Amino acid sequence: MTMPSERTRSVIQTREFLIELSRNTNFPETTRRQAKQLLRHYPSQIEMLDAGQLEEHLTDGTIFQPIFSSAIERL
Repeated sequence: MTMPSERTRSVIQTREFLIELSRNTNFPETTRRQAKQLLRHYPSQIEMLDAGQLEEHLTDGTIFQPIFSSAIERL
């Protein structure tokens, strides 16, 4: 079972991967362009951590669990 902090870290690392991919001239221009287009609407690290904090607050005292976390272990 994936923990919220693992899921959050994965999304953040995927953004970092897309940034690297978009800048790597070893890849075709179409691949780099697509990575840039995906990044336009991809959440930043602060947005992910804020979403985790909101979910933790909204699910506190309920039977529901947050999907994302407001904290991640060291990247």
